[in-house]
Amino acid sequence: MTPFECTVRNGTIVTAADTYRADIGIVDGRIAAIAPHLDPGSTDIDATGRFVLPGGIDSHCHVEQLSSNGVMTADDFHSATVSAAFGGTTTIVSFAAQHRGMSLPKVVADYHACAGPKAVIDYAFHLIVSDPTEQALSHDLPALIRAGYTSFKVYMTYDMLKLDDGQMLDVLELAGREGALVMVHAENHDMIKWIAKRLLANGHTAPKFHAVSHDPLAESEATHRVIQLSRLLGAPVLVVHVSGIGAVAAIRGAQSLGAPVYAETCPQYLFLKASDIDRPGLEGAMYCCSPPPRDEASQEAVWQGLADGTFQVYSSDHAPYRYDASGKLPRGDATTFKDMANGVPGIELRLPLLFSEGVLKGRITMNRFVALTATNHARMYGFADRKGSIAVGLDADLAIWDPTHETTITAAALHDNVGYTPYEGRTIRGWPTTVLSRGRPVVADGALHAERGSGRFLARGTPAPIAEARAPSAQLGLLRSLIAKPAAQP
Repeated sequence: MTPFECTVRNGTIVTAADTYRADIGIVDGRIAAIAPHLDPGSTDIDATGRFVLPGGIDSHCHVEQLSSNGVMTADDFHSATVSAAFGGTTTIVSFAAQHRGMSLPKVVADYHACAGPKAVIDYAFHLIVSDPTEQALSHDLPALIRAGYTSFKVYMTYDMLKLDDGQMLDVLELAGREGALVMVHAENHDMIKWIAKRLLANGHTAPKFHAVSHDPLAESEATHRVIQLSRLLGAPVLVVHVSGIGAVAAIRGAQSLGAPVYAETCPQYLFLKASDIDRPGLEGAMYCCSPPPRDEASQEAVWQGLADGTFQVYSSDHAPYRYDASGKLPRGDATTFKDMANGVPGIELRLPLLFSEGVLKGRITMNRFVALTATNHARMYGFADRKGSIAVGLDADLAIWDPTHETTITAAALHDNVGYTPYEGRTIRGWPTTVLSRGRPVVADGALHAERGSGRFLARGTPAPIAEARAPSAQLGLLRSLIAKPAAQP
């Protein structure tokens, strides 16, 4: 009798570090053996002529989430995870979003109630912290971090979400002390608000003016500022959805100084441009996100950052709002750029777009592709002991890629609930034709083979960058000691 419940044979395995020909044997959902030749398992998958990659990890997606303006995303945890799986992603880290006045433990419980019965692949949660009260900082956040919610996102813009610099320092100090990672949406709120007010006063309401109001300087200024806040305390920070030259340069400069500053970018900053927003009527709303797509020079800066290591992770920032009154057009034809829900879909196309335009066109290596789309996510967010690579003992999360598969993207062929894609009509090569989550085929032969609720929640450990951070300087060590305890009384 075969010792393996499933085997993947005759393929070329690609990890962040290696590329080699071998077979994989799977037992109890984990990789039990990797060898040049294995006998076929009870289920045997022939990967001849194909690449066997770790299943993708998407660590930035908004699922079944109410925006700060009261708009619900189009995807719930079923449609989002199905769409992710068809695109080669086997784990998502979505957000449990706190709005002001809400209890963080209650927020987490509510998201578990949504995800548990619906997800078809494994999932975890970041926290969104918009109300850092004394209760949240002294009790709720430390308890949640110790329970496996080891990352949280904060905003420097949006009226109902943004934190001021003092609040940012409170959150960074807590994260540094408790071993968590802070993700930051870095845009200067007052710059954006000031420009938008004047645009609207002069009748400039079309979607293209969203990009005008979110000037690249708003992103680069806020990125520079959060880097300095992070360096003050020596607390790791990850700047999310980076889009512009100035922000890339600020992050690269901080990294050159040894600061624990990390960065993420997304498909919209590689494959969309500001000119896409300038479409007839309100069509440009389908391309509006924050920060918005930039110009070709910014695209090139982001590509360079992917290749040279400035960016550690590449995520979708899947923010699925329909192109109707329930999402992008809340006021119908009278909708202005300030009324629109910000965000674009991308959870299914994240990997195929980068594989086609990055790997197959020689802009990044396949090993770098794996690092950016899987391995670094697992390390950054504290679950590399389970996910993100192909090694004995890890979960058998695998995506088998056909590099010759060519497709023309259409919204009708995707599996989300959005109804459109900003990448409509683009022809790409390479697609994951078979996807395994914990050794079970979830996608094969163009069909879904996973039941609702079969995904599992992942409690996470301390993110790897925190364990590897440089020892604090004498000045930083003194600052930490002074703010941690009161002065001795005479």
